[in-house]
Amino acid sequence: MLDYVYLGLYKLFGFLLWILPNFLIKILMRGLAWLAYTVSRKHREIIDTNLDIAFNPPLAKSEKKALGINAFMNLIDTVFGIIRRDGMEKEKVIENITFEGYEIIEKYQKEGKNFILVTGHYGNWELLSQAIAIKFDLTLVGVGRKLDSKLMDRVLKANREHFNVEMVYKKGAMKGCIKAINQGKVVGILTDQSIRKSQSVEVSFFGKKATHTPLASILSRKFGLDMIPAYISTEDYIDYTVKIYEPIQTLKTDNQEEDIIDLTQAQADRMKKVIKENPKGWFWMHQRWKNYYKNIYEK
Repeated sequence: MLDYVYLGLYKLFGFLLWILPNFLIKILMRGLAWLAYTVSRKHREIIDTNLDIAFNPPLAKSEKKALGINAFMNLIDTVFGIIRRDGMEKEKVIENITFEGYEIIEKYQKEGKNFILVTGHYGNWELLSQAIAIKFDLTLVGVGRKLDSKLMDRVLKANREHFNVEMVYKKGAMKGCIKAINQGKVVGILTDQSIRKSQSVEVSFFGKKATHTPLASILSRKFGLDMIPAYISTEDYIDYTVKIYEPIQTLKTDNQEEDIIDLTQAQADRMKKVIKENPKGWFWMHQRWKNYYKNIYEK
């Protein structure tokens, strides 16, 4: 029953986003973001804690609030974007997107070389994956968590696959990624969430210890694939910029452990630079450093 409630809300918002002009949608997004930030004390405290870790000297209270509301705006934009693009023509998806560094990926394609896309929960990350797949006419395989609602998971799966984006789920992700690479598909990995120490590599992130998924690094070393970082940003939630960065070159020395550590730290360093350049794009609501500084979040 709950599945159909979710589907009803999905259809309702789809209708609203279809009939409302962009300026009203933006007002709605801003209002929902402000409400979420105001109501959720838990997330406000996580945001403030993360910002205190990342910035020295500390930001003013007004700056933290602005970044917190922007973080919710990006989340809402990501969700609304999924709904708005349902059934949309591929060319329409990328008509308001500027690609910087597109020649980097084109060079790999011309040389017949595969690569691994690395990114994070930054800006409208769902749009990023679809934009890359459409722009470069490739199949992108992402790693994610299956939705609790089976019905909505099927809806989201169909939405993604319409734009050449497939998913493998975290349970069995390695096997799924290996299969995708062997099929010549591009694997895309979100690298910025905190994960269990037993499943992670320790990195320095904003000068503090943090866990980091080694999945992209392991695949890079195993298959000899470079990792290409890419992130998406917007100033007005109408026009977007996808910025593609110089590749992180693969490594394969006699020391596998050090190779994995170095490759993983390189990903964290790139993510940090992106966030420092424009912090309003990042998803500040997750406890990024909790595995090493749990007591800070408990305060």
